[in-house]
Amino acid sequence: MDITILNDAQLSQLEQLVAAASTIIVTCHKSPDGDAIGSCLGWAEYLRSLGKEAIVIVPDQYPDFLLWLPNTEKVVRYDKHKTKCDMLFKIADLVCCLDFNTPSRVNEMEAALVSSPAPKVLIDHHLDPDVPAALTISHPEASSTSELVFRIVWQLKAFEKLDKHFAIPIYCGMMTDTGGFLYNSSNPEIYFIIGELLTKHIDKDRIYRNVYHNYSEDRIRLMGYVMYEKLVYLPQYHAAYYAITREEQKRFHYIKGDAEGLVNIPQQIRGLKLSISLREDSEKPRIWLSLRSVDDFPCNKMAAEFFNGGGHLNASGGHLDMTIDEAIQVVRQAILAYAEQLKR
Repeated sequence: MDITILNDAQLSQLEQLVAAASTIIVTCHKSPDGDAIGSCLGWAEYLRSLGKEAIVIVPDQYPDFLLWLPNTEKVVRYDKHKTKCDMLFKIADLVCCLDFNTPSRVNEMEAALVSSPAPKVLIDHHLDPDVPAALTISHPEASSTSELVFRIVWQLKAFEKLDKHFAIPIYCGMMTDTGGFLYNSSNPEIYFIIGELLTKHIDKDRIYRNVYHNYSEDRIRLMGYVMYEKLVYLPQYHAAYYAITREEQKRFHYIKGDAEGLVNIPQQIRGLKLSISLREDSEKPRIWLSLRSVDDFPCNKMAAEFFNGGGHLNASGGHLDMTIDEAIQVVRQAILAYAEQLKR
């Protein structure tokens, strides 16, 4: 099966950029998820196999349920080591930007990233990339950036010499960005890739448990509380939403990642087309939103129009700088604006 994605010119340019570099930064968006961390760890593992000094720098904290991934102990957080990271961005020979389409998605790290004199390579699957890069590898049709990293490594004929330290984070990234292969994962080539990853003797069942069966008691109680007390179901629009306040997060001892996946649960309601979560930021007056949809309902369009966000057709996000009550009203306005599509 042909899973190549780079043309000859791109392949040659990528090889030249990597060959000319000794110190390479691999980085991703703020609040890294499984795909961001997985693709970074996998790409860094490939670069290290070439003898490169590959340093994974992330803007801030990522969920505890990803800490088991191989080489996470080498990841450097910008928010914890700003001076060190600023220096690394200045001296790096190459910066690889993974899983984000615009510099603002790295938040406080943006100035260091943009001002770095090193050439940049962008590997991403989000729409409309505008990262100033020497080489842009953008495929919004891909399930995940981790999938793209696999395809690139495969095309570079390097997969055979890599081991589970590459395969585990790549599989994890693909799995988490498709909700356990429940959406955006109908391309047969994805399952060819999974088959090849399994030749590295990874335990896909353990990976699933490590991610989805690795929560605290408080997270389970939060899930029950949200679904019983907070879920608002609008059957006439085939939509549902819920909001988690700052006080409720304190009540359930919220830690980063505890809300992960909750937005998918309402989709178990028969006929539901759209699920929206709202979560109040723990420090600043900002509301974070996640949207999930099915079939052809464009939650990315809704996110861009109403929530200062975007993403994929069936999985998107955004934010609103207002109170939680005001944000709920915007959500209701958005649902009404798309009423005809939701009713169909």
